[in-house]
Amino acid sequence: MMRIAFDLDGTLIHSAPGIRSAINAVLEELGAEALSLAQVTGFIGNGTLKLVERSLRASGLAAEGAALEAAHERLGAVYGADPTRETTLFPGVRGALDSLKAQGHSLTICTNKPAGPARDILKHFAIDGYFDLVVGGDSLPTRKPEPEMLHKALCGGDTVAYVGDSDVDAETARRAEVRFGLFTEGYRHASVDALAPDFRFSDFAALPALVAG
Repeated sequence: MMRIAFDLDGTLIHSAPGIRSAINAVLEELGAEALSLAQVTGFIGNGTLKLVERSLRASGLAAEGAALEAAHERLGAVYGADPTRETTLFPGVRGALDSLKAQGHSLTICTNKPAGPARDILKHFAIDGYFDLVVGGDSLPTRKPEPEMLHKALCGGDTVAYVGDSDVDAETARRAEVRFGLFTEGYRHASVDALAPDFRFSDFAALPALVAG
């Protein structure tokens, strides 16, 4: 059977509203105005440090050195206190995971979100038991789109695939030279055709049949 790695934010979970609330709490402390949901969603994908850097720049604040480090640490505290707030599973996720496990596939997580909050979220939604491994943005020295995280998440699988939603995920799969399945309802910026997925879906109910095929 196949070993399948999943991205988390924008793929299994709709987390942008909660991330926005956390980053806006940090910006408020720094005297800046709140960012819109569209802005914050556009900043998601390259890890929390890059999220903070982009948010600071968008707010006209210092976005490097000690200022960046302090804001990043503060976001970790604010978001880490409740990483599940304003976060939901995308429809059909649980049923798809059930079907994939029933087919005998091995499932893992490969996300630029830090591993601790990622595990907390999986546990909160009672889907942690589906996954054999969680590789987070702080698990290795490099982050997506560098391929090392995905290589680790897929290690041990003779047949492998990566399921994600974004430009970063598509680039990661390309660099890792693995099949890429695109969830089209996530946080991507480029067109579906530009990302050139091996397969695509807008409804998780369709995923088990795509994998089986």
